[in-house]
Amino acid sequence: MTNNVSYLPTPSKQQKNWFLIDAEDQVLGRVASEIAKVLTGKNEKNFTPFFDCGNYVIVINANKIRVSGQKYTKKLYRRHSGRPGGMKTETFSMLQERIPERIIEKAVKGMLPKGSLGRSMYKKLKVYSDSTHPHTIQNPIQLASIKKI
Repeated sequence: MTNNVSYLPTPSKQQKNWFLIDAEDQVLGRVASEIAKVLTGKNEKNFTPFFDCGNYVIVINANKIRVSGQKYTKKLYRRHSGRPGGMKTETFSMLQERIPERIIEKAVKGMLPKGSLGRSMYKKLKVYSDSTHPHTIQNPIQLASIKKI
């Protein structure tokens, strides 16, 4: 009789890497899907869907992200205060002037799993509007596999 032993990677034994993505002149959806892939760990060989096997991601130059078509003026971002009549709406261009980091954060958060697993993955995303970031001590690996159109 043989012992059938399956290998199950545990999150505590995994080495978490830091990746750096430059969002300058990149299309929002393509960058967000690549970030979500790294955060979930789908680029790793020992991917397990119900564990947080992902890595940390640093995104710089969030204020220089692009969108295709007429989304620059027609894409809407909504938030609600919870009070009656508390719906606030602003376009992509208005939000890019005010808080450019939130655009990438909202796009990536929608691509992550819903629930506590997705929330723990989302905490490993660090977005900055300019080219400087405080994570140089982690020696992030430049990730440049995003297709440009």
